[in-house]
Amino acid sequence: MNLHKILKILVAVLSLGAIISLIMIISKGDEAIKASALTGDTAIIDPMAWLTYIIFGLSIAFVLFFVVKNLFTNTGSLKSTLIGVGAFLAVLIIAYLTSSGDDASNYMYNGVAATEGESHMVGAGLNAFYILIVGAAAAMIFSGIKKIAK
Repeated sequence: MNLHKILKILVAVLSLGAIISLIMIISKGDEAIKASALTGDTAIIDPMAWLTYIIFGLSIAFVLFFVVKNLFTNTGSLKSTLIGVGAFLAVLIIAYLTSSGDDASNYMYNGVAATEGESHMVGAGLNAFYILIVGAAAAMIFSGIKKIAK
């Protein structure tokens, strides 16, 4: 049995489970689901949630498997991917080094002040976002100028 047939069977089984779960949810009705959720009983929606987790996990696993497989079978793409990952890590390191967590006490969430580490990480995320936005804008401008010059 080849991989294509196995995947078709897996998709059919998961689809059938999702259809049965959806019919059960619809047959119970909104009010019954809301009432049971207020009491902490989530048995009505649990099968659909588990199917969602399974499908999401399988999707991530297959994507990672085929990306890694393609990277190691095509060494040219491996080099360019590693350059891209290295550049992204450099941006993250620069963003982290340029952020500060000094004013952490000014930020509150549900009455609890942010720690210096939390403030530092938020600042690093914002700095990385700004660096990547400037880089994307510069790449678009450079590409446009290069296209006009031809």
